Amino acid sequence: MSNIKKLIQQDTALLAPGVYDALSALIAEQTGFKAVYLSGASIAYTSLGRSDIGLTTATEVAQVLGNIRQRILIPIIVDADTGFGNALNTQRTVKDFERLGANMIQLEDQDFPKRCGHLDGKRLVPLQEMVGKLKAALDARRSSDTLILARTDAVAVEGFDAAMDRAQAFLECGVDALFIEALKTPEQMQKACSLFAKTIPMLANMVEGGKTPIHSAKELGEMGYKIVIFPGGTVRSVAFNLKQYYASLNEHLSTQFRRGEMLDFDELNQTIGTPEFLELGRKYES
Repeated sequence: MSNIKKLIQQDTALLAPGVYDALSALIAEQTGFKAVYLSGASIAYTSLGRSDIGLTTATEVAQVLGNIRQRILIPIIVDADTGFGNALNTQRTVKDFERLGANMIQLEDQDFPKRCGHLDGKRLVPLQEMVGKLKAALDARRSSDTLILARTDAVAVEGFDAAMDRAQAFLECGVDALFIEALKTPEQMQKACSLFAKTIPMLANMVEGGKTPIHSAKELGEMGYKIVIFPGGTVRSVAFNLKQYYASLNEHLSTQFRRGEMLDFDELNQTIGTPEFLELGRKYES
């Protein structure tokens, strides 16, 4: 049984913060989190400086995933968007992401061009097509310890009842977890949990300023959720602090005024393990 399976069978909900590169993932692990969520939106924000509207590619996500897996040991939940194409594309995505160290792979039922689950204007692929993609994903994985997380964006497109129908169809495919995106009220969240949470682990997505009310992982666990993600909060925090940092540097022409709000040279090197890495190099020199 993989660590991710054990973690989502515990009584409390698994809280997985959003990460977007190896450094953010490393610090999340050092802080004590038991898993991380590699956010496709956050890769778009940080790598492209663009919105989450389907611009990132499978190759770009795979590169980030590989870098992260080289630096951390804890499970990684990976946002694989739509599988980056049809059922065959989805199979390739699952195989590549599993090989690079993904422990749970998320697939959604949006049509191209997809967009962030909390943006308006989403479109869905037909239910039969999504069921085929999920079956393809399940067939593609080499190990049953690599979990497939099925996401539906139907709430915003076809309404709550249609989203529940899609979630039921995904459950019947044999997926390992469900993600019903952009539920609008606590009542909808509780209703979704009453329908599915006793049968399959469910994921709650917390987006600051998004369509779903923000709750703590403890509160969501009490509703019945087993996984809670704050996927974009990391980038929103980084962007907020970068704005302050650059404004201060531009005004004062020095970083001296923010020294108390940053790591110094040695502290950063300690965080990323520079002393140990240099020691390893000396081992091979001798």
